[in-house]
Amino acid sequence: MSISSKPQADRVLVKPAAAEEKTKSGIIIPDTAKEKPQRGEVVAVGEGKYAELTGTLIAPRVKVGDQVLYGKYAGTEITIDGTDYLIMQEKDIFIVL
Repeated sequence: MSISSKPQADRVLVKPAAAEEKTKSGIIIPDTAKEKPQRGEVVAVGEGKYAELTGTLIAPRVKVGDQVLYGKYAGTEITIDGTDYLIMQEKDIFIVL
Protein backbone atom coordinates (compact mmCIF):
# COMPACT_ATOMS: atom_id res chain seq x y z
CA MET A 1 0.00 0.00 0.00
CA SER A 2 1.46 3.32 -1.01
CA ILE A 3 0.20 6.64 0.31
CA SER A 4 1.45 9.72 -1.52
CA SER A 5 0.72 12.11 1.37
CA LYS A 6 2.87 12.08 4.50
CA PRO A 7 1.52 12.81 7.99
CA GLN A 8 3.03 15.81 9.77
CA ALA A 9 5.11 15.81 12.96
CA ASP A 10 4.36 12.82 15.21
CA ARG A 11 1.19 11.77 13.38
CA VAL A 12 0.69 8.19 12.16
CA LEU A 13 -1.73 6.94 9.48
CA VAL A 14 -3.24 3.56 10.40
CA LYS A 15 -5.44 1.24 8.35
CA PRO A 16 -7.81 -0.39 10.86
CA ALA A 17 -8.26 -4.15 10.75
CA ALA A 18 -11.64 -5.45 9.63
CA ALA A 19 -14.29 -5.78 12.35
CA GLU A 20 -15.02 -9.28 13.60
CA GLU A 21 -17.81 -10.96 11.60
CA LYS A 22 -18.35 -13.92 13.96
CA THR A 23 -17.82 -14.74 17.60
CA LYS A 24 -15.41 -17.53 18.58
CA SER A 25 -18.40 -19.86 18.94
CA GLY A 26 -19.57 -19.08 15.37
CA ILE A 27 -22.43 -16.64 16.01
CA ILE A 28 -22.65 -14.00 13.26
CA ILE A 29 -22.42 -10.44 14.60
CA PRO A 30 -24.84 -7.94 12.99
CA ASP A 31 -23.43 -4.62 11.73
CA THR A 32 -25.14 -2.67 14.52
CA ALA A 33 -23.39 -4.72 17.24
CA LYS A 34 -19.86 -4.79 15.79
CA GLU A 35 -17.13 -3.34 17.93
CA LYS A 36 -14.85 -0.67 16.50
CA PRO A 37 -11.47 -2.35 15.76
CA GLN A 38 -8.56 -1.42 18.01
CA ARG A 39 -5.91 -3.02 15.83
CA GLY A 40 -4.42 -1.91 12.55
CA GLU A 41 -1.42 -1.53 10.28
CA VAL A 42 0.74 1.59 10.05
CA VAL A 43 0.73 2.83 6.43
CA ALA A 44 2.49 6.22 6.81
CA VAL A 45 4.52 7.97 9.52
CA GLY A 46 5.46 11.62 10.03
CA GLU A 47 9.07 12.76 10.47
CA GLY A 48 8.80 13.03 14.26
CA LYS A 49 8.31 15.64 16.95
CA TYR A 50 10.68 18.37 18.08
CA ALA A 51 11.59 18.40 21.78
CA GLU A 52 10.33 21.55 23.48
CA LEU A 53 13.44 22.26 25.56
CA THR A 54 16.26 21.28 23.22
CA GLY A 55 14.64 21.59 19.80
CA THR A 56 16.04 18.25 18.68
CA LEU A 57 13.98 15.98 16.45
CA ILE A 58 12.60 12.91 18.20
CA ALA A 59 12.17 10.23 15.52
CA PRO A 60 9.02 8.08 15.64
CA ARG A 61 9.34 4.59 17.09
CA VAL A 62 6.78 3.00 14.78
CA LYS A 63 7.43 2.30 11.12
CA VAL A 64 5.36 1.50 8.04
CA GLY A 65 4.09 -2.08 8.17
CA ASP A 66 3.93 -2.34 11.99
CA GLN A 67 0.82 -3.98 13.43
CA VAL A 68 -0.40 -1.84 16.33
CA LEU A 69 -3.03 -1.72 19.07
CA TYR A 70 -4.56 1.66 19.90
CA GLY A 71 -7.31 3.13 22.08
CA LYS A 72 -10.95 2.59 21.21
CA TYR A 73 -11.57 6.28 20.49
CA ALA A 74 -8.05 7.16 19.29
CA GLY A 75 -7.46 9.21 16.20
CA THR A 76 -9.62 10.83 13.56
CA GLU A 77 -11.35 8.77 10.88
CA ILE A 78 -10.53 9.85 7.33
CA THR A 79 -11.12 8.40 3.86
CA ILE A 80 -8.45 8.46 1.14
CA ASP A 81 -9.30 7.08 -2.31
CA GLY A 82 -12.30 5.19 -0.89
CA THR A 83 -10.30 3.48 1.89
CA ASP A 84 -10.91 4.28 5.58
CA TYR A 85 -7.95 5.21 7.78
CA LEU A 86 -7.26 6.65 11.21
CA ILE A 87 -4.78 9.46 11.72
CA MET A 88 -3.45 9.71 15.27
CA GLN A 89 -0.51 10.86 17.30
CA GLU A 90 2.13 8.26 18.01
CA LYS A 91 1.36 8.53 21.74
CA ASP A 92 -2.14 7.10 21.05
CA ILE A 93 -0.58 3.77 20.05
CA PHE A 94 -0.40 1.38 23.02
CA ILE A 95 1.45 -1.64 21.61
CA VAL A 96 3.47 -2.54 18.53
CA LEU A 97 2.88 -6.25 17.89
